[in-house]
Amino acid sequence: MPNVVTANRLIDGIVVYLAPDGSWTEEIGRARLAETEDETKMLEAEAARDVAARKVVAVYPMEVALHDGAVDPLSVRERIRAAHRTTLTKDWYDVPL
Repeated sequence: MPNVVTANRLIDGIVVYLAPDGSWTEEIGRARLAETEDETKMLEAEAARDVAARKVVAVYPMEVALHDGAVDPLSVRERIRAAHRTTLTKDWYDVPL
């Protein structure tokens, strides 16, 4: 299974994903994919530099599936994080699980 590296942006806590250009994106579909364990470790090492620079916190890899070119988180937790609905609001129940 492919992986992406996710974190929370330190300035506002928003869920972000490591992008191909080394920046962080809020859109999981724009995340850089790692196909192997070595690629995943390289992404984690790159993300660790941004942890040290205090840009992001709580970095970890997560497995995803690819469906017709779309990147889909596998767990319910990650689907909620990807939908940016981590607090209960009136529209929270619209999150596709």
